Amino acid sequence: MEGLFIDRGNWTEIIDRSRTHQPKPPLEDEVKTLSFQNKEQKSDWYLRLNPNGRVPTLIDHSNNDFSVWESSAILLYIAQHFDPEHKISYDPVSEPKLYSEQLQWLFFAHGGLGPMQGQAVHFTRLAPQEVPYAIKRYRDESIRLTSILEERLKGREWLVGTHYSVADIKTVLWIRVAPVVKVDLNDFPNVKKWLERILSRPKTQKGLTVPEPLDIEFLTNGPIENTRAFGTALFGFKKVEE
Repeated sequence: MEGLFIDRGNWTEIIDRSRTHQPKPPLEDEVKTLSFQNKEQKSDWYLRLNPNGRVPTLIDHSNNDFSVWESSAILLYIAQHFDPEHKISYDPVSEPKLYSEQLQWLFFAHGGLGPMQGQAVHFTRLAPQEVPYAIKRYRDESIRLTSILEERLKGREWLVGTHYSVADIKTVLWIRVAPVVKVDLNDFPNVKKWLERILSRPKTQKGLTVPEPLDIEFLTNGPIENTRAFGTALFGFKKVEE
């Protein structure tokens, strides 16, 4: 499998992977980057891979250069083709109810938590001007969605079933940036323990350092003029003149 493009908020990565046809295929990663400033994600070669011109995109060269875009679709593709023992997923045939629950929580994060908290981060810390209505709207919705996770995690370690799965993987990166939008996880003890449980995994910690750790402290507590300048420099955000 080659050509995995991942958006980590302030960069885009390309991870090239190769595999054999062994039962447990070894994966080797080569990390590269795209330039958001130069709008490389809108270039013709990339649009041929992902017509939406966004990230992420996965290209599987072991499957005739088959491309997969949208992060949840990529997670399901990886689970289907590279997780035969269902260590991070559930089997739709032998575990149909758990598989359905996995899809439900995956899509909850994809269509709810991710977009709402993403907009909360944008308007709270990156937008070139303050928009109080938008800040309150998206922060309140982030709190509401986190409260749903809090209820779900009562008496359970993982969002679905008895082990870590793609549903957790999809959700955790948004919960990890909750402090950026002033969502206090002390108000959500089940979510906080779940986050700590995932962050204690060595493989999770390794992944969070590729290519560089996201500076959550800067996004949360850095001077607002600096975080706004960061958003402008990286994404080209511009103030709307009244």
